[in-house]
Order: sequence, then C-alpha cells, then structure tokens
Amino acid sequence: MSNTPTPPASERTEIKRVAVRGNYEREQLYSILDACYVCHLAFVQDGQPFSIPMLHWRIDDGLYLHGSPGSRSYRHLKSGAPIAVSVALVDGLVLARSAFHHSINYRSAVVLGQAQAIETPEEKSRALDTLVETVLVGRGSECRAPSEQELKMTGVLRISLSEASSKLRSGPPVDEEEDYDLPIWAGVLPIETKIGAPVPDPRMNAAQSLPDSLRTPKLRIK
Repeated sequence: MSNTPTPPASERTEIKRVAVRGNYEREQLYSILDACYVCHLAFVQDGQPFSIPMLHWRIDDGLYLHGSPGSRSYRHLKSGAPIAVSVALVDGLVLARSAFHHSINYRSAVVLGQAQAIETPEEKSRALDTLVETVLVGRGSECRAPSEQELKMTGVLRISLSEASSKLRSGPPVDEEEDYDLPIWAGVLPIETKIGAPVPDPRMNAAQSLPDSLRTPKLRIK
C-alpha cells in the first residue's frame, strides 16, 4: 500500500493555510459529511452573497439538499450557478499556555461545484428515503412515505463530491518552547453531542409505544 498522500482535486480545493491539516482522502471526506446534520450553502445571486444553513445527506459520491422547487434560490441553484458547501464539527477546546496558541480540535470539509436537480419521481423518492434513514436509522419504515403531491412540492439537488477537501486538527496545544515550564494548566476540553430522552408529541395517543428506532437510536453525529 502506498503512503503517498492523495493530492487535492484542484487548485481551488488545495489547503494553503496550515497545509499539514489538509486531507483529500475520499473516506475522510465522507466520514465528516456523514457526521454532520447541517451544512452551510454559499452562493451569489444578483450580486448578493448568501450563506444558508441546510440539512444535507450523502449518497455515494454525491451531496444532496432539498427545498421548495418554486423558491428563487432553488431555481438559481438548479440553473448551474457556482456554489460552495461547508461543514464543521468541533471536537474540543484546545487550551494553551499562551492566549495566542489557543485553538479548537475540529473536522471540516468544503465542497465546490454546481447542483444538478433530481427530476424523476423515482429518483427523488429514493433520495428522500435515504434522507430519513440518514437522520435516524430505522425511521423510514416507521413513518408514512411522501405522497405524490408532497414529492412535487419537494425539490432535490445533487452536488458532485469530485472537487472537495477536508481539514482537521487534533491533539494537545502547541506552545512556544519557552512557555512549557509556565505554571499554567494546558490541554484539551473535549466537546461531545449526546442523545437525550425522546419527548413525545402532546397530540400523540398516550398508548403509542416507543418505536424501535428510538430504543437504541443511531444518529449521524459521531
């Protein structure tokens, strides 16, 4: 097996600042995208920059988004406008001996490209089924499938992951050599996202039992 690092897909995705933290491996990119619930979609429309938080999901080498097909932004994205998508996970606060070297441990990814609309009802239905299963494993078989009208009211976009990069930081703080003997606590304060107890809808029948997907929930956040 070669130890040669995977090169960036393009000059646009090459990590310039602290390049050693850059990563271009597909599996690393997939794991970061899969662990996040929300991405930030950035684009320029009529000269105005926008950055919109959106739910996303991945199928193979494509990143998927959904929205109202009648909205102005959806029509703009569908036209092939250039876009950027970013995600980030914070794994810990890095507390150094000096204020300058404080940092965070993180996993992040940026995807560049254009969106392609998923048009056929069959493809759209499969993509949205995957969305439900991605949000909570097992939930798709427990809820009602979208109606024909609901599918028409939902637009689905796919963005190729062919031009993307990841950037990560992990480990302890890196201080100036002369600061290591200072009597100051230094290290990492881990940050974790935990699952809480399910809160039932007040309009639900009180006799309704907890579904299997919530007995041992498997979520995206890792």
